[in-house]
Amino acid sequence: MDKNKVKLGIAPIGWTNDDMPDLGSENTFEQCVSEMALAGFAGSEVGNKYPRDVEVLKKALALRNMEICNAWFSACFTTKTKEEVAAEFIEHRDFLHAMGAKIIGAAEVGNSIQGLDEPIFAAKPVYTDEQWEAVTSGFSMLAELAKEKGMKLTCHHHMGTGIQTPEEIDRFMSMVSNDVHLLFDTGHIYYSEGTQEAVMAVLNKYIDRIAHVHLKDVRPEVVAKAKAENWSFLQGVRAGTFTIPGDGAIDFDPVFKALEDAGYEGYMVVEAEQDPAKANPLEYAIRARKFIAEKTGL
Repeated sequence: MDKNKVKLGIAPIGWTNDDMPDLGSENTFEQCVSEMALAGFAGSEVGNKYPRDVEVLKKALALRNMEICNAWFSACFTTKTKEEVAAEFIEHRDFLHAMGAKIIGAAEVGNSIQGLDEPIFAAKPVYTDEQWEAVTSGFSMLAELAKEKGMKLTCHHHMGTGIQTPEEIDRFMSMVSNDVHLLFDTGHIYYSEGTQEAVMAVLNKYIDRIAHVHLKDVRPEVVAKAKAENWSFLQGVRAGTFTIPGDGAIDFDPVFKALEDAGYEGYMVVEAEQDPAKANPLEYAIRARKFIAEKTGL
């Protein structure tokens, strides 16, 4: 891959988990970004321990030759008015813009079950026609707001939401404006569908509209237990549903080849949420960085 086109980042969720703050509560912001840099990553997403003062955060990152590339935005078009979501988004957008980020990763979580004690497969929300209209028109609006700052809006398809399966991604992408891009997440597609074919089908279909990539692998034996025992999303994470690229069931060779062949430009971010007490964050970050280097030359 071309180092001038593709940058590598890592998410702090391997150090401190936003949804389950007890996971990694002992890990500081400074340790997190220092270990990211030590492992060889250039970019970071934003975690719950990151300072929100732009100058403080910029200084901490500059010392480590790192930058912010994206941060999760919780869109709630299924439960809030467009005006409420827009106000929240503008504040989020302006913070990211001040940090120099080009991408905003949003997920519709108004009626998501990802943080609830609900079975991740059996209780998954399914949108009504009215909800589809609210979500897609809302995302098109957010894309316009992102463009005001020269930024791109991406939709993060995610387990436990109404935009999870390939069919749901298809419906979403067909209804939003062309200014809405996809945040492609290898792990969430594999978790949802359980096949390499599904990963590649979504990637190949939307390759020209993908503006950000999350690299995570999946342990299928954990997913099997999650299905059999009606686990919640967070139960699965604690048990090790996700891991770093090269440590699970996904074959990343065709993933990297498809991105390279399409001339993908932007960030590929390792986002593998695990219990840091079980999966040492620095060790796994180094392993992930080595794997990507061997596979891509980056």
